[in-house]
Amino acid sequence: MLPHFQIDGNLAPGIHPMEWQEFAQSFGSNPHRCRLLNGLHQVLLVLAAAGCETAYIDGSFVTLKQVPADFDGAWELRNVDVQRLSLIEPLLFEFSKQRAAQKRKYLGEMFPADSMEGGSGRTFLEFFQQDKQTGARKGVVAIDLRTLK
Repeated sequence: MLPHFQIDGNLAPGIHPMEWQEFAQSFGSNPHRCRLLNGLHQVLLVLAAAGCETAYIDGSFVTLKQVPADFDGAWELRNVDVQRLSLIEPLLFEFSKQRAAQKRKYLGEMFPADSMEGGSGRTFLEFFQQDKQTGARKGVVAIDLRTLK
């Protein structure tokens, strides 16, 4: 079920669980979004292969914006074989040049959910739940990676 949006176009505050198919249908509403969705799907498959079960999606991709620039996300470390993940996709641990290589390959960027966001001193999961422009609380989507196809 598509989460409720606030008047500003952001998701209502909170973490909104979704399965992959539901997420893809809800947020893949035009060719541009489908292109970004494909990049997101590719990185989520890599994370799932290393044992990740949950990824949180944020940014303009989970708003009412028709043409979001990219997607932003965070992944749960619980059950992840970090050594395996670093071998199969070292870009997930490469944060130089504002994650340019990750953005080029996947059209968005992913961070470990419990890592600290540099400017705020909060975890990425906490950071993603606040609008950067207004400071208001907003929601994120939690995708169950066990539902990927």
